[in-house]
Amino acid sequence: MTPSTVFAGRDVALFGLGGSGLATARALMAGGARVHAFDDNAERVEAVRAQGVPVTDLREADFAGFAALILSPGVPLTHPVPHWSVTKAQAAGVEIIGDIELFCRERAKLAPDAPFIAITGTNGKSTTTALIAHILRETGRDVQMGGNIGAAILSLEPPADARFHVVEISSYQIDLTPSLTPTIGLLLNLSPDHIDRHGSMAHYADVKERLVAKAKLALIGRDDPHCEDIGRRLSQVEGADVYPVSATRELPWGYFIHDGLILARNAGEDVDTALALGDLEGIGTLRGAHNAQNAAFACAACWHAGVSPPAIAQALPSFPGLPHRMEEVRGPEGLVFINDSKATNAESTARALASFAHVWWILGGKPKEGGIDSLAEYFPRVARAYLIGEASNAFARTLEGRVPYERCGTLEKAVARAAVDAQASEDEAPVILFSPACASFDQFRSFEHRGDVFRGVVKKTPGC
Repeated sequence: MTPSTVFAGRDVALFGLGGSGLATARALMAGGARVHAFDDNAERVEAVRAQGVPVTDLREADFAGFAALILSPGVPLTHPVPHWSVTKAQAAGVEIIGDIELFCRERAKLAPDAPFIAITGTNGKSTTTALIAHILRETGRDVQMGGNIGAAILSLEPPADARFHVVEISSYQIDLTPSLTPTIGLLLNLSPDHIDRHGSMAHYADVKERLVAKAKLALIGRDDPHCEDIGRRLSQVEGADVYPVSATRELPWGYFIHDGLILARNAGEDVDTALALGDLEGIGTLRGAHNAQNAAFACAACWHAGVSPPAIAQALPSFPGLPHRMEEVRGPEGLVFINDSKATNAESTARALASFAHVWWILGGKPKEGGIDSLAEYFPRVARAYLIGEASNAFARTLEGRVPYERCGTLEKAVARAAVDAQASEDEAPVILFSPACASFDQFRSFEHRGDVFRGVVKKTPGC
C-alpha cells in the first residue's frame, strides 16, 4: 500500500466504493485522514462498513467541512451531468480529485524523482502498460504496475528512487489528476470514445493531452490526426522533450516499424543505420499493426528508462500478452483459437480482423451503436461468421450476401460449428477468432467472464 498522508488529520469525503475506492479509503486512513465514505449502491456501503471503513451519508453532509472530495473515476465529473456529490463539492469550494492525484502528491513528498511511466490512449493502453512492466521486470527492475489495469494505484508499494511505477491512466482518471507530471508520458492514439462523458471529441482530446503536457519526456503517436496535432504543438513548447512514434509509416526521426523491426532514428540518419530496439517477427502475442504500435511505444519508453536495446530485444519474445486481448488459446491440434473477448466494439474488432488473412469469426452479444458496418473492408477475410447473442439478427442483416454466416445463439454452439468448418478447410493453420464487437451483458457478467467461458469451451472441443 501507499499510505496517503497529504490529508492527515483532516476530514475527506470519498465517493465511489468499487475496488479502487476501497483501496483509496484504506490508503487515506493509513495516512491519518478522517474518511467519510459513501456510494449510491447501498450494498457497497454496507460491505465497506463491515470492513471497518467509516461511512457517512454524503447526501446529508456539510461539504464545507471537507478538505477534498476523492471521486471514483467512474462517477460523472462533467458530462452528461455532474454527479450530485460533485455539485455539492463545487458549491462548497472543495477540490475534487482522484486516487492518481493522491499518488502524485505522495510521490512529490517521498521521492519526486522516482521513475513514473504513465500511459494513455483510446486503444492499446493495457497491452503497452503490461509490456513496459514486463520488459522492466525481465531486466531486473523493481516494478509496480497498476492504475486502470490490475491493481489500484494506492494498493501498490510507495514511490522510491529505484522503483518504477508503470501506470495505465484513463481519461476519467486524468480529469481528476491536476498535478500529473510523469517521468515518461505516453499518448498512443485518439479516436472517438467516451464522448458521453466528455461532451465532445475536442474535450476528450484535451483531457488526454494533459498526461503528456507536463511529462518530463513525452512519446506521442503519429498515426491519427488528433495525436499528430498534439505532438506538433507540444514539440514547439520551449524546453519540451517530445518524440514521435508510428506503426504505419517511416518517420524522419523518432520511433517506427520497418520490416518488422522497431527502430529508433535520429534526424538526418539513414534508415539502414537506425538503432534496432526489437524484432516482432514470430511473437504471437504482439501480432497485428495495433500491437506493433504498442510495442514501438513500450520499447521506446524502456530505452528512455535506461534499458539497453539488446535487453529490450531479449525480453520481447517472452511477453505473455493480456488475457482476453488477442490471446491464443490451446485447442485441437492444427487449429488456432484467438480469445479477443475484450473487443467490445467494432473498432477493437477491426484490429483483430486486420491481423489475419483468413478467419472463422465468432461475434455478437449486446450490440453497440453503429453495429459492424464499419468492418466491411475486412469481410473478404472472413471464411464464415457465427452469430451469438442479442446482436444476431442485426449482424445477419449486415452480413447478408457478403459473408456466409449462421445464427448459433450460444458461444458453445458457435465454437463447435467453427471448429468443424475450420478443420474441413484447406488452410494450413485455420484461425478461429472470437472477437465479439459487442458488450457482454446479454449473456455474461463481463468481457472477462465471456473470455473465460470461451477458454473453457475450447478446451472441451473434441480433439483438444
